[in-house]
Amino acid sequence: MTNRRNFFKNTGLLTLGGLLINPFEYLQASEIAQSFKNKKAKNIIFMVSDGMSQGTLTMANVFSERKYGRNSHWIQLYKDQKAVRGLMDTASANSIVTDSAAGGSSWGGGFRVNNGSLNISPTGENNLPVLQKFKQKGKKVGCVTTVPITHATPASFCVNQNSRSSQEEIAEDYLQLRFDVMMGGGAKYFEADQRKDKKDMPSLFTEKGFTVVRSKKEMNLSNESRPVLGLFAEDGLPFSVDYNSSSEIQEATPTLAEMTQKAIELMKNNKEGFALQVEAGKVDWAAHSNDIGGLLYDQLAFDDAIKTAIDFAEKDGETLVIITTDHGNSNPGLIYGDDVTQNFDNLYNFKHSNDYILQRISAKTTVNECKELFESAQSLKLSDEEVNELLGYYQNATKEFGVYNYKKMPFELLAQLQKAHTSVGWISMTHSGDHVEVAAYGPGSHLLKPFTRNTDLHYLMLDAAEIENKF
Repeated sequence: MTNRRNFFKNTGLLTLGGLLINPFEYLQASEIAQSFKNKKAKNIIFMVSDGMSQGTLTMANVFSERKYGRNSHWIQLYKDQKAVRGLMDTASANSIVTDSAAGGSSWGGGFRVNNGSLNISPTGENNLPVLQKFKQKGKKVGCVTTVPITHATPASFCVNQNSRSSQEEIAEDYLQLRFDVMMGGGAKYFEADQRKDKKDMPSLFTEKGFTVVRSKKEMNLSNESRPVLGLFAEDGLPFSVDYNSSSEIQEATPTLAEMTQKAIELMKNNKEGFALQVEAGKVDWAAHSNDIGGLLYDQLAFDDAIKTAIDFAEKDGETLVIITTDHGNSNPGLIYGDDVTQNFDNLYNFKHSNDYILQRISAKTTVNECKELFESAQSLKLSDEEVNELLGYYQNATKEFGVYNYKKMPFELLAQLQKAHTSVGWISMTHSGDHVEVAAYGPGSHLLKPFTRNTDLHYLMLDAAEIENKF
């Protein structure tokens, strides 16, 4: 009996993912899930912070605690014991490290496919995407994202394509599918003057009964009488850190939370409910470029969208919210040192992304001009030595490569220089094979296991909505 008492005394407080919790209080999450057990998920909101490593989630919470005096909304779900929590294996059919197309297709089609493929098996079979299944059952369906709406993650819930690169063809698929809400960037894949076939896709969407919107104002004026296609940028939307510093961008472009709110508004009155995918795609883009300002503020913007979804789900009572990522990327993290706290707090003052800064530097930029640019954009005081190292990249015409680095800018070099000022380190500039976080709230959340394969979430959604997988 003494040993039993000592066991409970010594294990009365346990750490779960770095959070100090009472194990008996943790049962509350299970109890909340069980309270939904006999309830059907009329609506499903599936939320993806693309390329979110564990360090990204951690840093967003630490930043929120220190700057705003509160946890991130995602971590608060854990602390309030509202969400069921699990870990997910993210492998694809041909690799233990997935890309976004295969990662999304595991959820979208329910089977693992080769990297680069969208819901087409290694042997050539088409796997019917989940939003098509839900549409067939009378639900309204849609996707909102901060990258092109034709990009891998939204497309993985919608279409079958051999290659994720077929974004012009994916735009045509969307026209035929006639989903209810599709909003994000990627106008260049729809515009006649930028498409190889010169098709005027926005006009074709309009002819088929869509409302095509190009700005936040137009989005807000749209209504549920017609399906909505939103194209708010030629490619990806601006990074949130740049968005926050520009009233012009704020007036013209909706945030991910605002797109989420509008999508819910447009679909919530449907008798059979709705299914919505929400993607913070530029978290992945920032990770690929080791851009800490771009990464952190876009993760926080995703966190705002989480609040939007959970607020609706709590009032509605018939909505399952799943929150996760498709894979890790670059594995950023805070690095121990005497100045780590002070250095990380420097991120409070970031007004612009590394992408914004590097596009304003050239071989003709002087040392003083470069130092002034960093001080105004990120409040960082770089030394002459650091600036000369950066300018040497432009002057020597050496070029970095990497995903989403079309202009071959020195993202990796800048991240290495910033490490002394932010205490944030990176292990790479590409995807990692991490087991990742999954959180679930609402009807069907009790189906989430402590450890799951990515494909399991496809069937969890169908089971929660009480839809038999007979298609």
